[in-house]
Amino acid sequence: MPRTPWIVGVSGASGTPYAAAVLRALLDAGESVDLVVSRASRLTLLDETGISFRDAHWQSDLREWLSRGADGKPDTFSVDIDAVRHWSAGDLAAGPSSGSYPTKGMLIVPASTASVAGVALGLSKDLLQRAASVTLKEDRKLIVAVRETPLNGQTLRHLVTLDDAGATVVPASPAFYAGATHIQDLVDFVAGRVLDAAGVPHRLYRRWQGELGGGAHRDD
Repeated sequence: MPRTPWIVGVSGASGTPYAAAVLRALLDAGESVDLVVSRASRLTLLDETGISFRDAHWQSDLREWLSRGADGKPDTFSVDIDAVRHWSAGDLAAGPSSGSYPTKGMLIVPASTASVAGVALGLSKDLLQRAASVTLKEDRKLIVAVRETPLNGQTLRHLVTLDDAGATVVPASPAFYAGATHIQDLVDFVAGRVLDAAGVPHRLYRRWQGELGGGAHRDD
């Protein structure tokens, strides 16, 4: 079978634990991943986790990142990254820059307002934006997990433009009905909703069953 990955673009918005949870769940589901980590997101990752993401050492840096929980504790998760292929954000000759490169679609998580604007305007200033533009023109799934508050009118218009173009906008807004007891539960809820939009199965959160009071406890 030919390799047909999901592209995961990580932009510079706060919320790198969301990206880590999405990546882990995709790999757990047996999916292949093409990873694009923007230059701005590397600063955010360093600030939020203390991890430097380097092109020359991306495998060891990615393992360290994905092994951490949302609370920053190392070695919380065991992750196999063999199904991940990394592309430098500045590589506009990379596979995902062409529509002839087969993918299932793209998830931008977290999505900054700058990346939202760039994709909505078709700027393609880096590989993340270019891959998103290609995803739209090839009529593949584009999931945009925007992480910003408050949202001004300009960003709202950009989000409407993306919606009109066929993208799915998933605000990084945790819910509490699933019985969250830990920061990881809130992160996993957002990651789960991103994967729901992509149609990828997961068990990241307890789904609503139509019964009040279910959020008062957690199912093991």
